[in-house]
Amino acid sequence: MKNSQFSHICVIGLGYIGLPTAATFAAYGVTVTGVDVNEYAVDMINQGKVHIVEPDLDSLVRDVVSQGKLSAQMNPVAADAYIVAVPTPFQENHDPDLKYIEAASKALAPFLTAGNLVILESTSPVGATEQMADFLSQARPDLSFPQQAGEHSDIRIAHCPERVLPGKVLQELISNDRIVGGMTAKCSKAACDLYNIFVKGSCVTTNARTAEMCKLTENSFRDVNIAFANELSMICDKLDIDVWELIALANRHPRVNILQPGPGVGGHCIAVDPWFIVSKTPDEARLIRTAREVNESKPEWVIAKVNEKVIEFLRDHPEKSIKDVTIACYGLAFKPDIDDLRESPALGIAQKLAAQGFNILAIEPNIKKLPSSVAVNIKLASLELLDNTNINIHLILVNHTQFGNIYFSKNDKVLNCIGLKCIKY
Repeated sequence: MKNSQFSHICVIGLGYIGLPTAATFAAYGVTVTGVDVNEYAVDMINQGKVHIVEPDLDSLVRDVVSQGKLSAQMNPVAADAYIVAVPTPFQENHDPDLKYIEAASKALAPFLTAGNLVILESTSPVGATEQMADFLSQARPDLSFPQQAGEHSDIRIAHCPERVLPGKVLQELISNDRIVGGMTAKCSKAACDLYNIFVKGSCVTTNARTAEMCKLTENSFRDVNIAFANELSMICDKLDIDVWELIALANRHPRVNILQPGPGVGGHCIAVDPWFIVSKTPDEARLIRTAREVNESKPEWVIAKVNEKVIEFLRDHPEKSIKDVTIACYGLAFKPDIDDLRESPALGIAQKLAAQGFNILAIEPNIKKLPSSVAVNIKLASLELLDNTNINIHLILVNHTQFGNIYFSKNDKVLNCIGLKCIKY
């Protein structure tokens, strides 16, 4: 271990970021106590198992738990540093909701002692790190915080947003540069000292607000570019042009790199973060807002196209009704080869189609059981089962590796939302 200043850390939130982060610190010799309100997740981790899908995470967790370096529980403990990696959703009006950050702050506050470091990793609206510091100071008036005592504070506070790719989290945690935004220079240094235990990339320091805005900017940039591709796909559909052929041709220009369209945008970052910018600067963030609205409209466009296919099918089979229509939805996750359903446009599309009365078969090879919140007339199915099932409409939503050898006959009614090249008509 590079830095003996941090022999024990507490990671609050053991989801797709918190658990890999906790396990990686543990693998580098730090004693880690993970905290989560999900009792099932805590029990699984203490058995050396995982409750999420991420390549190689299961073996890493098994190893560090067996070595006694990682344990999980439902309440924080005294530690040298605290990493807060909890969700930051938005409300119905798209204003950010900091209730989980507030709850985490109030839970860890009783254990703070002078010299501790608290890092907010959760992707957050600008000012959230300062708000977390206020939550902590209100709970612990006996300690001083950066907003009160500056460099002389008892507690160091920093923001360091995660910026990893699902499916490659363990590699990118180590290899990627980290943006470290301390509330003071000493706060930044303390956070860098912690991450340098395992980070091979650079720890680039700035202030907390710039670090928060950096993560929001990265994801908003991606959202705007995806919106261009999604809007282009709707334009091309109206003009009877193959959008995937068009993009391939346009991308032959040396300075053009258009992304691939899809059924929308999901996940806990790109589908959420731009709204944090819009909520703070609604009059200025016009392009960012429009991009978000384009991407949020794409699932409804997909549903309208499915309904066109249904009308064709019912016209060809007048003896049938809507309740006789079976639609196979290929993929429910928000991106290929993961099990993450958060903000997934594919899942939302399947649910809305089920609500219309169709029989929905969901082919999602990365999950074993559908969440209880999913509509009752959605059934999880395997690719093998489809061979013996009468499917009326095939809806391709996610480019999972397992879908690479699907073959459809010319008579199949297929709506291909991702341009999967292996599909033959």
